[in-house]
Amino acid sequence: MKRYIGDILLLITAIVWGSGFVMTAVALEHLTAYEVMAGRFLLGTLIITVLFYKKLRLISKSVLWKGAVLGTILFVAFALQTVGLEYTTPSKNAFLTAVNVVIVPVIAYLVYRRRIDRHELMASVIALTGIAFLSLQGSFTINIGDLLTLLCAVGFAFDIFYTNMFVKKEDALALTIVQFATAALLSTVAVLIQGGFPASPSNEAIWSVVYLAVFSTTIAYVCQNLAFRYTTPTKAAVILSLESFFGSVLAVLFINDVMTGRMVFGAALILVAVLVAEVKPAFRLRSSVRTDH
Repeated sequence: MKRYIGDILLLITAIVWGSGFVMTAVALEHLTAYEVMAGRFLLGTLIITVLFYKKLRLISKSVLWKGAVLGTILFVAFALQTVGLEYTTPSKNAFLTAVNVVIVPVIAYLVYRRRIDRHELMASVIALTGIAFLSLQGSFTINIGDLLTLLCAVGFAFDIFYTNMFVKKEDALALTIVQFATAALLSTVAVLIQGGFPASPSNEAIWSVVYLAVFSTTIAYVCQNLAFRYTTPTKAAVILSLESFFGSVLAVLFINDVMTGRMVFGAALILVAVLVAEVKPAFRLRSSVRTDH
């Protein structure tokens, strides 16, 4: 049952993140990349601290340095993604960010010599192929925005990997508070270096940042970090890759975007990838039963 709790929480995260690419693009029409990040992380830190203030007493030296590491990785990844979105399309940004689904098992192997499970690898490749069909439109060319987003995928892969490791020993919510605070501090410093916050931001800018702070930051990361107690990094990355699927579905529902046959095929591939990752334990159990008998 615990395994399914983790999967449900990751599914919620993927749905929320699927809507985040459009809202970030809206915010970037009025604010700089670092202003968007500072706004979402400052407000996100305030919300999570107020909601889970009792967790502040669990912030030990261990939680502090681990949360600071996660916050720094998060800041770098979001900086690369958000700045990259200024130079590329939301669909390309979503696809290239989701490349982390393939990078995570590689990191696990290179850093900790964790064997790359063939089912997880298969699921990763299928998911990546599905994301390509779902998200990429027109010709695929690498520009500066694409390159920055590819680098951000590496950052998010490290975030998934180390968050999964850290929450096994530390309180997930205490870690998230420190993680957000670190990202907020680094983002604010970046804004101040650029000249400071705008004196009178537009209503569109305010509401898009509020949405990103409440949903794409606070709710999504609380769900993700809690879920990591119950799953592996690679499986988490595969489920989170559903964000591009939900992003496309939400675009069809709310902004009358067109769902082409190629996009439907890509969505189906992503769902197959999730099923491959999900049924892997069942395969192992059957194999064990056959061996025992």
